[in-house]
Amino acid sequence: MSKELFHQRTAVIATMHHKEKVIAPLLQESLGINVILPENFNTDVFGTFTREIQRADTQIITAKLKAEAALEITGKTIAIASEGSFIPHPSFPYIYANREIVIFLDQKHELEIVGEVFSTETNFNHQIINNLSAAEEFAENVGFPEHGLVIWFKKSNFDDIEIIKGITTQEKLQESVEFALHHSLEGNFHIETDMRALYNPMRMKNIKKATENLLEKITSCCPKCHTPGFSVTDIIRGLPCEVCNQPTELTMAIVYKCQKCNFQDTKFYPEGLEFANPGLCSYCNP
Repeated sequence: MSKELFHQRTAVIATMHHKEKVIAPLLQESLGINVILPENFNTDVFGTFTREIQRADTQIITAKLKAEAALEITGKTIAIASEGSFIPHPSFPYIYANREIVIFLDQKHELEIVGEVFSTETNFNHQIINNLSAAEEFAENVGFPEHGLVIWFKKSNFDDIEIIKGITTQEKLQESVEFALHHSLEGNFHIETDMRALYNPMRMKNIKKATENLLEKITSCCPKCHTPGFSVTDIIRGLPCEVCNQPTELTMAIVYKCQKCNFQDTKFYPEGLEFANPGLCSYCNP
């Protein structure tokens, strides 16, 4: 049913950073959607990775604001937008993780579906340094020049910051380092990975994975009303230990819910296991 709803309709992708390169082919192949980009669309007003403009709200709300703005500009009824974040992994704080979400809005059928991925496959990094050699070492470690760099430094006072983005050649790196050292108030500068999608192939791969997750949800329809987006809304933990029968932190069931008619379906033992290994039980293996 999802293909029938979207086939040959036109969707607008709210981006200025070439995300359509990984999003559009998947949408076209899976749903038969035609894809366009909004003209002169500035996504920086919704927030920048280099912190000149702070993101005003959550990832999902910010992506939705982008999509709604693109719909208003183009007059279309389907929009797709994405938003990324980089945070320490909750279980391994010394490792950074990339959470990417891709939102799909269909005003005609009143649908809002979100795909996402949480991945440790990221080169997100930053450092304070004061010489070209250290900058080149940092660059090599993060995959330069395929992955771009950003340099920023404080100038005449602490509120006067200059940012150099999109550094993708050795010449531009050397020129930017020399400029930063010459004008820096403190004699050093911040160097970091450019996390904009068009300068960061690793992030682009995660946006593709989030789009694949989105399509899985779009093509999953409610058994009752057949609306797309019948997806997991809750995880019930407490899979019992096979030795002591105490609840563990492992998943016992997942709950699917339709956003249209609110029909719910609970699937027990999604991993195919009715009991947990005692090695994963906090009582048997404290």
